[in-house]
Amino acid sequence: MKNESHSIKGAASYATGQIADQAAYQSFTFLVFTFYFAVVQLNITLITIGFIIWAVWNSFNDPMLGYLSDRTHTRFGRRMPYIMIAIIPLGIVLFLLFTPPLPIGAANQIGNFIYFLIIIIVFEFFYTMYSLNATSLFPETFISKKERTMANNVRQVFLILGLIVAFILPSAFIANYAPDTPAEKVTALGEYQIFGIVLAIIVIVVGGIFIKFTPREKVEFKEDYKKAPSFFNSIKLCVKSKSFMWYIPAEIANWFVYGILPTLVPLYAKVVLGMEDATMISLLLGSTFIASAIFITIIWKPVVRKIGNRKAWMISMTTWIFTLLPLMFLGPNMEIIAIIVFFFIGLGLSGSLYIIDLIISDIVDEDEVNTGTRREAGYYGVNAFFLRLAIIIVFISIGPVFIIADWEVFTTVSSAVEIGLRTLMFVYPAVALVIGILAVYKYPLDGEKLIKVREEVQRLHEEKKSKI
Repeated sequence: MKNESHSIKGAASYATGQIADQAAYQSFTFLVFTFYFAVVQLNITLITIGFIIWAVWNSFNDPMLGYLSDRTHTRFGRRMPYIMIAIIPLGIVLFLLFTPPLPIGAANQIGNFIYFLIIIIVFEFFYTMYSLNATSLFPETFISKKERTMANNVRQVFLILGLIVAFILPSAFIANYAPDTPAEKVTALGEYQIFGIVLAIIVIVVGGIFIKFTPREKVEFKEDYKKAPSFFNSIKLCVKSKSFMWYIPAEIANWFVYGILPTLVPLYAKVVLGMEDATMISLLLGSTFIASAIFITIIWKPVVRKIGNRKAWMISMTTWIFTLLPLMFLGPNMEIIAIIVFFFIGLGLSGSLYIIDLIISDIVDEDEVNTGTRREAGYYGVNAFFLRLAIIIVFISIGPVFIIADWEVFTTVSSAVEIGLRTLMFVYPAVALVIGILAVYKYPLDGEKLIKVREEVQRLHEEKKSKI
């Protein structure tokens, strides 16, 4: 009982990092696009170009940070130094995201675009430095299936707290996410900046708690940095993994949906649902993630235990498609129905949130069996490289739809804009999830093969401990 209690305490200490992680990234996803489109009034073409350049930069930035992490050796371990370096700059940048240097409006497009591009790249650098290393601690801190399941359960609770900070807290400071008149835009600019200050404080404080109390790297892995492959060999080994390469299309599909829904919810709610109040708009996404916490516990935890990660993930994505379908048909004066719809969207979403890191942990275990070295950060870095494709696809999807609907700048809304938003909220995610289901169907690390990998990993860890 003492060991179990200690494990839960360790899981809770580790899981505090999820609050800072999710609060930072999901606030970025939820607010930055709408802020620069509706408040700063950048042209949609410039925003699309900016996010594509950002994603291309990240395709180098993320694998490189993962490679450096795997090859780092300090008295604090491989991961913790990067987390320590990143957390304060990350908080500062979260505020700077909402501080364009020039007055908002069409007259300052180029200057504010350059600032937008630079600040989102700087954000991603420090966010990845923090998140990649914090996430890499998960599979190397919690090794057995029992430990990972327990830790993942605790982790999801803290993840939801981070999502509440990202999606509900902004409405306490911002009255209208997408204001119409120039005066309203100036007011909204100040409100976004106040939220940026509050968000920065939360991320820095919670990140500091995580650094202080999270479990440290296990002693049996302290020499693994010596055997870490070169940068290009690290990428090559990841890409050669059959399990990893079938996992990647599924995760790209899931992250496309993660990205496009919160990015567009403020505009979808305003244009399609007729919602002006920021609190009601925040409740849409808030209900989704509160539901996720409920569904993880009562549905996905027992389903995963009974049928495994692979089958459960396919079921969750199928469910997700059906729960997104009502977004095509919602309209004005349907606030309560909309909240109920978004609540049940959490059913499919929660399965993915719960399962993804369990699967990548299995892939890292399989790689350790094949190479003798744990390379969590290498895999998460290469994984992040592929995830940038999802971000590119999100904005390549949004940009042309807005241009076709003649909504290149945030002005008068036409019926074409409404149709475009409905399509982006359901049809595009549904297509992505079908692709994800097909990829997971081919994912090989399941059943007897997975059992053998776990047994072999346990044997390798016992050997490493015996040599210390």
